[in-house]
Amino acid sequence: MVVAGLVAAIIFLLDFLIKAYLRINLPFSSTPIIENIFHISVVFNKGAAFGILQGKTSLLIFIGVAFIFLFLMMAKNAGKKNLLFLIACGMVLGGAASNLVDRIFLGFVVDYLDFRIWPVFNLSDSCITVGIGILFWQSCKKSKKSK
Repeated sequence: MVVAGLVAAIIFLLDFLIKAYLRINLPFSSTPIIENIFHISVVFNKGAAFGILQGKTSLLIFIGVAFIFLFLMMAKNAGKKNLLFLIACGMVLGGAASNLVDRIFLGFVVDYLDFRIWPVFNLSDSCITVGIGILFWQSCKKSKKSK
C-alpha cells in the first residue's frame, strides 16, 4: 500500500503543479511544441473523457470518489504481492485524485496535452489509462497461466 500511495502522491503533486501553472499563466492558450503535431493547449473540461457528460459535475465527482475508493481497496488487499500491481493502482489513484480535486474546487478539469489527432488531455488522464492498461495486461497474463 505504501508504494501505491507514494506513486499516487507523486502523480497528484506533479499534475496539480502543472495544471495550476498553466491555469494561472496560460489560460485558453495553445503553444506549439512540435508545430501541427503536439501543442500545450490549456482547456477547461466540464465533462469527462472525450467531452462526454458535459455539465454533470456532481455525477462525475461521485464517480471519481467511487473510483478512488475501489482502487484504494484493491491496493490495500494486494499487500506486497505484486509491485507492478501496486504501481498501477497508484497511477490510477493519483490521476483520479488530481482530476477529482479539479472538479471539486474549480468545477472543471484542466487539460493541456494536445496531439491534434486526439482530444486534449492531461498527465492524470495518461496515468489512469496506463495504470488500467497494466492491470488489464496482468489480468490477461494471469488468466493464461490459470488455463
